[in-house]
Amino acid sequence: MGTLEEARSIFSKDLYATELSGIEIDEIGKDYAKCSMKLTEKHKNAYGGIMGGAIYTLADFAFAVASNYEKEQATVSLVGQSNFLSATKGSILYAQARLLKDGSRNSFFEVNVTDDLDKLIAVVSFTGAHVPFK
Repeated sequence: MGTLEEARSIFSKDLYATELSGIEIDEIGKDYAKCSMKLTEKHKNAYGGIMGGAIYTLADFAFAVASNYEKEQATVSLVGQSNFLSATKGSILYAQARLLKDGSRNSFFEVNVTDDLDKLIAVVSFTGAHVPFK
């Protein structure tokens, strides 16, 4: 398995996630990734809560890392379903993506988003399609 630094280098090209949203890769493993996002004012909606889109972006990036790092073929998302369970009062969100099933054409991942207060914020499921690298 490659190193965390290699994964960070590869996925640093995802500028929306890494630069605009401030997401970092914290851990990698076989079909697994943990990413984090320090919350700032730019992540808030008009009512002061964290935007659902910011939470989804974190989950989507964790899915991308878990499903594509050190793979022979790329995986792209076909379906992403978010279940927002709680508002956060924390200052950091974490997304842990885990493979549930891998088939010849599709894969299924679950991403749990928690905060630094150990509160479950969202559960996001992804169906991914395996496609050849370009």
